[in-house]
Amino acid sequence: MAEEKNINRNENTEVEETLENTNELREIRLKKLQTLKESGNDPFKITTAEHTISAKEIVERFEELENQDVAICGRIMTWRDMGKANFIDIHDRTGRMQIYVKLDDIGEEAFAEFKRWDIGDIVEVKGFVFRTRRGEISVHCKSIRLLTKSLLPLPEKFHGLKDTDTRYRQRYLDLIVNPEVRDVFYKRSLITSKIREFLNSRGFLEVDTPVLHTIEIGAAARPFITHHNTLDIDMYLRIETELYLKRLIVGGFEKVYEVGRIFRNEGMSIKHNPEFTTVELYQAYADYKDMMNIAEEMYVFITKEVCGTDKITYQGVEINMASPWERLTMAEAVKKYAGVDYYDWKTDEDARAAAKAKGLELEKPNMTKGEVLAAFFEEFVEEHLIQPTFIYDYPVDISPLAKRKPDEPDMTERFEFFIFAREMGNAFSELNDPIDQKERFVRQVEARRKEGANAEVDEDFITALEYGLPPTGGLGVGLDRLVMLLTDSASIRDVLLFPTMKPLS
Repeated sequence: MAEEKNINRNENTEVEETLENTNELREIRLKKLQTLKESGNDPFKITTAEHTISAKEIVERFEELENQDVAICGRIMTWRDMGKANFIDIHDRTGRMQIYVKLDDIGEEAFAEFKRWDIGDIVEVKGFVFRTRRGEISVHCKSIRLLTKSLLPLPEKFHGLKDTDTRYRQRYLDLIVNPEVRDVFYKRSLITSKIREFLNSRGFLEVDTPVLHTIEIGAAARPFITHHNTLDIDMYLRIETELYLKRLIVGGFEKVYEVGRIFRNEGMSIKHNPEFTTVELYQAYADYKDMMNIAEEMYVFITKEVCGTDKITYQGVEINMASPWERLTMAEAVKKYAGVDYYDWKTDEDARAAAKAKGLELEKPNMTKGEVLAAFFEEFVEEHLIQPTFIYDYPVDISPLAKRKPDEPDMTERFEFFIFAREMGNAFSELNDPIDQKERFVRQVEARRKEGANAEVDEDFITALEYGLPPTGGLGVGLDRLVMLLTDSASIRDVLLFPTMKPLS
């Protein structure tokens, strides 16, 4: 059988594999593994390795470390074969380090074994730090040990792994060959950490609430259904964390938040995945304007901490995250961008007539003024909200959990904020009137049942409200969309390590 050649054995190599058949290449590597086992060098029996430093640390501390011994581990990614001297590049979690491996330094037997290894193998290198004649910081190898044998060849190095379907299905492979992808997920971790830092510093308590619920609530989002065998009941994966968090405010916690996984059995797009992450927070004795301030301060803080500036570029567009953000009521925004004044409508019929005059097609024949206003907003306004913008005072018809405005009962104390024409977060002055809340829940449930859902009123939540929920402000933000924004990622799948995918068969 033909020998597999390592990638880039000389500077002019343009292909990684001499054999197109991956299965044949795997067979070659399996034979190499068998040879190792027969010689008593089975790498899979190794349980630990010496790893005292990272590639990044070697570069940053070169003056201190020059001519000093180090031990570094990583995956072989390139190989330049110059006979009795070889240069390999190994990659660890921090980056790339060049390794100089010479027959005279490691011995003939070890060198011969080393030459049978492959791109993708994971190794331990011990040696001293030096700079090559070309000026590249490297490690001069004194000993090298195979830790893990890679049985499958990596994608062609010079073109990388570009097929998005393969990248999402085999994220581990994507992370190996596309280092910039790892950077996205390091930044995601940093963003999450900074959210916690911001909220903890303001006295918020992080909590965990149930993922499995015993009832399907009347919200518009469709849940995933599962079955609990012991209790012999259907259960529902949560579509929000809101109602349990507000129960905690009833119980006496005054500031709580949860970074929680949410599940919605709905469509998929570059902005939507069936499971995603939100950050929801609730503060007693606060309203939606307090939540506006928290949202703006938090986003400015995180942007500066993660990106080092409050001016970022997303998909080629400069976004200025600095305060103050524009604030418009929904009615003001519709008047500004659609030229239609909500306050000119005296009846629902007036609103529907205005929609018809503007050529706005409505989803339902008997939509209310508030629903028509929201339809105008979606059709004419959202696309213009590129810079950070708060849109507040939403119609009660589309805000079942928000408190009515005292001076305008058809409107609620609710806002959403938008960046790059995308809704990034949603907030209310929380409805704490149990009678009003139950009436809204009943209407919601009736509407969902007409659609075929098995929805119920959350009576326990109503009971909690009857014990007394103080005036409370609540805010929910989409973590994935924030990560997309701060990493300049076009699709939500680019910021989820393992996005939902349809099985291949």
